[in-house]
Amino acid sequence: MGKHADSTDSKILRRIQGRKRGWVFTPDSFTDLGTRRAVDLALMRHRDSGFIRQLARGLYDYPKIDPQLGPLQPSTDDIASALAGRDATRLQPSGAYAANLLGLSTQVPMKVVYLTDGRSRTVQVGKRQIILKHTTPRNMATAGKISGLVIQALRHLSRKNVDQQ
Repeated sequence: MGKHADSTDSKILRRIQGRKRGWVFTPDSFTDLGTRRAVDLALMRHRDSGFIRQLARGLYDYPKIDPQLGPLQPSTDDIASALAGRDATRLQPSGAYAANLLGLSTQVPMKVVYLTDGRSRTVQVGKRQIILKHTTPRNMATAGKISGLVIQALRHLSRKNVDQQ
């Protein structure tokens, strides 16, 4: 298929190239450029050509390339942000991941838990699991703020593991 300058395929290609490598996105990022079917077909063609990667169902990235290592995996936060944007939900890192982000723990969890005001589900990206757990509005009141991260980290560490230092 030839790439006409105004085709959905070429518009999607230009939008992806206009972003930094490492961008994580969903088909919803392109709904203004064509029908859902045209967007899905264009993404499938770009995936098959190796230009983009499919991370999970409905989740793609424009991978960063390291000269020695090749394509790099996107960050967990970039993946979670793409999911939150698609679903119009808020996310709050929780548990061991929150403690790790604050430097309170050196443990890097393979199962990363985010609290959400959306539905609960698990997203598998390679060997990583991102768990989205529905929670109360009270727990989401500080979502996206440092204070929310601190609260979740302290809940994870519990009082017996926290002292004045």
